[in-house]
Amino acid sequence: MPLLRRGRQVHCLANWYAFRVAPLFTPGADRAWLLSELAKDLAGQTPHLVLSPLPDEHGETSMLVEALRQAGWVTFVERCDVNHVLTVNGRSYAAYLAERAGPLRTTLKRKADKVEVSIETAFNPDSWDAYEAIYAQSWKGEEGCPGFLRRFAEQEGAAGRLRLAIARADGRPVAAQFWTVEAGTAYIHKLAHVEDAKTLSPGTTLTAALLERVIDIDKVDLVDFGTGNDAYKRDWMELVRPRYRIEAFRAKWPGTWPAIARKLLRRVAAGQSDG
Repeated sequence: MPLLRRGRQVHCLANWYAFRVAPLFTPGADRAWLLSELAKDLAGQTPHLVLSPLPDEHGETSMLVEALRQAGWVTFVERCDVNHVLTVNGRSYAAYLAERAGPLRTTLKRKADKVEVSIETAFNPDSWDAYEAIYAQSWKGEEGCPGFLRRFAEQEGAAGRLRLAIARADGRPVAAQFWTVEAGTAYIHKLAHVEDAKTLSPGTTLTAALLERVIDIDKVDLVDFGTGNDAYKRDWMELVRPRYRIEAFRAKWPGTWPAIARKLLRRVAAGQSDG
């Protein structure tokens, strides 16, 4: 499990672009035993673990919590985020779209011809510049690490996994979405539109175009909209999966006692019987 030391704490090796973090296992390995050994080893490495955002679709969080507690860690677990996904289940894009809410389908019919859409699978510096310009004019906050994101897009383009879509109105780029496709999953990383083009619904048109591409051409099994509970994600996705945060402490270290006490008091105030 890739980890990072920050002072006396150990965190998951991740950044704010990460969809999730989880232990990595060799196929067929004894997962419970491996996590038990990891938890024991970490006891000599740090007094404080912070692990997030963890999935539990395959019991990753539950097994990790059990291993930490068995190894003597005072462990707290809480939901920290959600993950919206679409399981394609063999549907065509047309079949999927027919099941969307009426207002969404009406918007697509009315607005689809208002913008011109292009989808690129190879990295194009001019298109990426257009994406960055759109993002800068959007409602989104400042990009955390634009150089990192560009390099990621370059690598994904070289590997054939990039899906970068641009919507143009009268030749002007007004919306962009950055997706990747890998191992049967389409990942939605970034989307933005310029505020003065909002009435054209260019983001809706782009999402539809990309979904048609990844479902009918790339034949993905899953579309992953990442973390965050934005309302627009519910228009397109059909399943919401929780993401978890684990904090674990070594009670033998007096320096951890105030943090443990705060956690326990917060749990009592919330009426929780367990972490």
